[in-house]
Amino acid sequence: MGNLIKIALEGAFTNFKRIFFAADRVTDMDMKKQIATLSVGVDDRVDENACIGCSGCANVCPTNAIEMKSLAHPVKLTKGWIKDQVPEINLERCVVCYYCHDFCPIFSLYGQKGAVHPSCVGDQEVNVSEFLEQPFKISDDKLKFIAQYLSDKTVLKNKEDGD
Repeated sequence: MGNLIKIALEGAFTNFKRIFFAADRVTDMDMKKQIATLSVGVDDRVDENACIGCSGCANVCPTNAIEMKSLAHPVKLTKGWIKDQVPEINLERCVVCYYCHDFCPIFSLYGQKGAVHPSCVGDQEVNVSEFLEQPFKISDDKLKFIAQYLSDKTVLKNKEDGD
């Protein structure tokens, strides 16, 4: 019993030193302040400026964690392409499978950071209009596969129905 009390007191003293005197600090002071005030921010998971609003990420998500939310003001990206929705990730449903990121045309077709990422989209400077004007090569098979996810949820519905 004496050893148990000794261990508890040593642990309490060590934690006291860490908290109040920053001994063995692994958390910076800004983060410590955010934790203490319950104001820790969540990293951005969608870059609305880099997103083209294709809904592919929402359609390919296996847990339906991504919903498309309407923009207050639609954005004209190129002739014939107006973005009126962007994805929003429900973190309670997300299983961090990266399907959304890997499917994003900005990543899969143009090789840039995806506009959606389950952990953190990060900082990026992407001129989407410029990319959409660039030609790219893609096989007919891959194009048909991608088109199914961009146009509607037929593939996922058939998968749920067992077809």
